[in-house]
Amino acid sequence: MACQSCATGKDGQPKGCKNNGTCGTDSCNKLTVFDWLANMSVPNGEKPFDWVEVRFKNGRKHYYHNAENLTLSIGDIVATQAQSGHDIGMVTLTGELVRVQIKRKRIDTKNDILKIYRKASQKDIDIWSQARDKEEPMKVKARQFAIDLKLQMKISDIEFQGDSSKATFYYTAEERVDFRELIKIYAREFRIRIEMKQVGFRQEASRLGGIGSCGRELCCSTWLTDFRSVSTSAARYQQLSLNPQKLAGQCGKLKCCLNYELDSYLDALKAFPKADTKLYTEKGTAVCQKTDIFKGHMWYAYEGEWMNWHLITTDQASEIIAINKKREKVASLEEYAVDLVEDEKTEFENVVGQDSLTRFDSPKGNKKRKNNRSRNKKPVQNKVEAKNNNTNASKGNTANKSNTPKAKNQANSAKPKPRPKRKPNKRKPENNNNKPNESK
Repeated sequence: MACQSCATGKDGQPKGCKNNGTCGTDSCNKLTVFDWLANMSVPNGEKPFDWVEVRFKNGRKHYYHNAENLTLSIGDIVATQAQSGHDIGMVTLTGELVRVQIKRKRIDTKNDILKIYRKASQKDIDIWSQARDKEEPMKVKARQFAIDLKLQMKISDIEFQGDSSKATFYYTAEERVDFRELIKIYAREFRIRIEMKQVGFRQEASRLGGIGSCGRELCCSTWLTDFRSVSTSAARYQQLSLNPQKLAGQCGKLKCCLNYELDSYLDALKAFPKADTKLYTEKGTAVCQKTDIFKGHMWYAYEGEWMNWHLITTDQASEIIAINKKREKVASLEEYAVDLVEDEKTEFENVVGQDSLTRFDSPKGNKKRKNNRSRNKKPVQNKVEAKNNNTNASKGNTANKSNTPKAKNQANSAKPKPRPKRKPNKRKPENNNNKPNESK
């Protein structure tokens, strides 16, 4: 993504502005026009059209007369005429296609004539870039001044003139705002000529740009120039839920894209009977609940049985309406709905369970079983140790041939207790007199 002025490097990043995909001069994919007449030569004896299209910040475009017959191409930075001083812009269109754009926008080329002075020098570009760098910090201060004065307005953008002699403040407001005191504060603080311009909410979104809910750039900032009125009836015809959060764009108004496919939906709805037309049957009166424009289906429900919907086609609904016009009634909607019942055939069945997301997870029940088994195994090991201690004690007793009560107490102390944690036995100090005689 790069314009002709900055070109594209090997890694796909612009060389000139070095902004990693977003053009620093606001000329990449911003209301650009493809010059499909560029490769066509002018017939003999005719001069090329001497008007060019120049683009400024955030899609602002004007048409200028090339009175000096400069050799201009798309992407050249030029110095243009302004009300006072000069402005700096970029050429976006030349040749015969400019004539078409001027005719389409109904621009008077006899009275409103603005000229191109020259190609911008490096000094002009430096002054222009320095002025552009001042815009963001100035916008923050300007918003704070408007808040301090408690004005119901929002400063959306600031644009400096190319020679840094004037600044245009774009603002949005729902009502008329008296900003005379605000202009005095701006002139005293910024030391520059101030011009205030009020724009609509859609114009604000087109100037600032952004990403829509579809994941693409806003239509108004890339190619859409005429803003048509959008009503909620467009959403009703397309069977959309009337949720203002989903139907509104970044400007806060209804999305312009609701009008794109509206004509196709209106043509398709001509084959549908009106939704407010009731169907009279012997079973009861049926009312339309839902329509599917793509499949040509309609859902009806009997009065009093609103939970039971019956699916029929538009042709069947028209047939029932024609019968009702003859003051006759059909038996029921079930006779027509039976024809549309389709057997759902499963093309693929997951028998093995290889598509399960939790097939690699260990089952939760095994952990409890393992813990129970480990708990059951511990007393068994204690019993084995106790038996070994008993056998060793019996061997010691036979060797010593002592059947004293103390020896019995020592043998009993070797037996395991049912508790997993056992306290050590406190033994009383032994007297040498009670010891048995050792055999030499």
